[in-house]
Amino acid sequence: MKKKILLALWFTLLLFSVGYLFWQNEFKYSLPTPIPKNYHAIAMGSKIDLSQCCAFDNKPVFFHFFNPDCPCSRFNVPHVSDLIKKYGDKVNFKIVVLNKKKTFSIEEIQQKFGAHIPVYFDEGIAQKCGVISTPQAVLLDAGHNLYYRGNYNKTRYCTDADSNYAQMAIDSLLKQNISPSFNALALKAYGCSLPNCTK
Repeated sequence: MKKKILLALWFTLLLFSVGYLFWQNEFKYSLPTPIPKNYHAIAMGSKIDLSQCCAFDNKPVFFHFFNPDCPCSRFNVPHVSDLIKKYGDKVNFKIVVLNKKKTFSIEEIQQKFGAHIPVYFDEGIAQKCGVISTPQAVLLDAGHNLYYRGNYNKTRYCTDADSNYAQMAIDSLLKQNISPSFNALALKAYGCSLPNCTK
């Protein structure tokens, strides 16, 4: 009888551990990011003033909001690297690192993406763009108006080519479409919450 109770306890503990690991590493990142209490919504089409931090020319600007400690951010590094390679001559790519736990150098971040593009460590950029989680993509047109703010893909591994939302936004802007339409999965924030980039 004691053996059966111990075995039942062992299986219960094992089941609980597997469930907890699934929650910590997978399921919680599939839920929308909670909107912070003091969140100030930034509407699509709004002029984004980033003149204090970022140098611009007359190209569209793509901000990648990134946290090296966020699993979702880590999984989409190859996808973002591909976007930089594909569109780097037509769009100014910039990485905004949002992490309060560790200090990363510009060179470390550039090395992760295999690209020598500007890297910022300024939370104010996220606030001005209305970003509440990582990873998130923000695309500004050449006039610095918010064209797209949202997810890269409906899967955290960026494996579904039919839902490459950030790439679709770039293509749409370069074709000079005035207002692209995206579904809720593209525009609702998922991933690691700000300001500490952990859920």
